[in-house]
Amino acid sequence: MHTLRTDAERAEAAALVQDRQRWLALRGLPVPAQADVPALFRDPQTNSAGLFEDGKLIACTVPAHDPGLSWGEGPCLRLGHVHTLPGQSDDITRLITLWASDLAARQSLPLVRAEILGRHALQAEPIAALLRRLTDMGWDVRGSGPGREGDRVARLELAAEHRPGLSALISCQAHAGPLGAVDDRSSA
Repeated sequence: MHTLRTDAERAEAAALVQDRQRWLALRGLPVPAQADVPALFRDPQTNSAGLFEDGKLIACTVPAHDPGLSWGEGPCLRLGHVHTLPGQSDDITRLITLWASDLAARQSLPLVRAEILGRHALQAEPIAALLRRLTDMGWDVRGSGPGREGDRVARLELAAEHRPGLSALISCQAHAGPLGAVDDRSSA
């Protein structure tokens, strides 16, 4: 996992997001209505990160320090716009979960927060199945409501936890920048 620094990496992330959005739309699943997410990943001012396997981008996200979302108390690591390569297993999501929990702990943040689109009741399929998989991975569902871009979302929290053995599965050179700012530090 590392910060997307080059135009080529950012373009690859934008293409991955477009592929994921097309995949979701073909299945009648919700896609963000308000935000041009591919453009966000192309923007060099966005502190985005990518998960690579054998040189291939398989997931991307925008990690940021957040002083507190309107639905959550206190600071956290916010994972925005998490997208995985279509047709991949839940293992990618599990790796992102482990990585985010460890990154938050290393940055002395107590929680990771994320939002996923949920236009219908959280008990209705297909969102219910996704939420079951995420809770099995350690995420807690904190209800639903309007998200940061105005779409209805399910709100998720994950406890920060140091995971010293994680480096055997995933190498981390990514970091969470401050909200709305570019942060060029690298961490190991």
